Amino acid sequence: MPRDNKTALIQKIAKQAFITFKDCRSANNGDGSVVTDKFNELISLVTSVRAKDLKIIPPKNKPSSGAAAPQSPPVTYMHICETEVFSMGVFLLKAGTSIPLHDHPGMNGMLKVLYGKVNVRCLDKLENSLPVPPLPALVPLQTAVVWRSVLRSVAEYSENSGPCLLTPVQDNLHQIDAVDGPAAFLDILAPPYNPDDGRDCHYYRVLRSEAEPATGAKVDQEQLGDKKENEGWLLEIPQPEEFWCGGEPYPGPVVSI
Repeated sequence: MPRDNKTALIQKIAKQAFITFKDCRSANNGDGSVVTDKFNELISLVTSVRAKDLKIIPPKNKPSSGAAAPQSPPVTYMHICETEVFSMGVFLLKAGTSIPLHDHPGMNGMLKVLYGKVNVRCLDKLENSLPVPPLPALVPLQTAVVWRSVLRSVAEYSENSGPCLLTPVQDNLHQIDAVDGPAAFLDILAPPYNPDDGRDCHYYRVLRSEAEPATGAKVDQEQLGDKKENEGWLLEIPQPEEFWCGGEPYPGPVVSI
């Protein structure tokens, strides 16, 4: 009798992600909506995952330095699997680093912290129905890549938190900051980035600050309300020079779809 024939949790997550998002992809309904019961099952599985399930060992926190070493990528990525339906991997952030504000065109996503803490600031683009006002550091040619935006939520996540979610129409832009040390999170995107299908990653800079609450406990759209002070303007920018992502081997259970 085999000693351990249990299916690894990450394999269960991958299978459920495929089941959940394949219907969304085939429906081609434009809003990326998912079937609720399947989605809730995926959320339940993702909520339970921990670093040890992926054989990832949190690094020792070194108080003497809060920044990445010169020429060392501030963020690294462990690839787990990718299909036409979804991609899954782990992002690892060094202490004091961030993943800049970026979007996920036409995509659903889940972010589940495995160790450490991250602060996630979520925004959405709004229809550009208003003329672009005079904004700092903006030249006339840049008005074509300026978007009205609204701050949806600001939240801090740890390994004991549920996943941070995004959809094609809600919380689709976010910035992720490591808090009080290094952090890592499982990342699921459906469908994956693919520039050939119009799903390239774009980066943004806030030109007019939203009325952002203090960091800490989650502050959602209901608490923020629909006040105009939660709205701002974003400038689409190239990938920031201080940010780049390296790769490292994934040490966990093999996943097959």
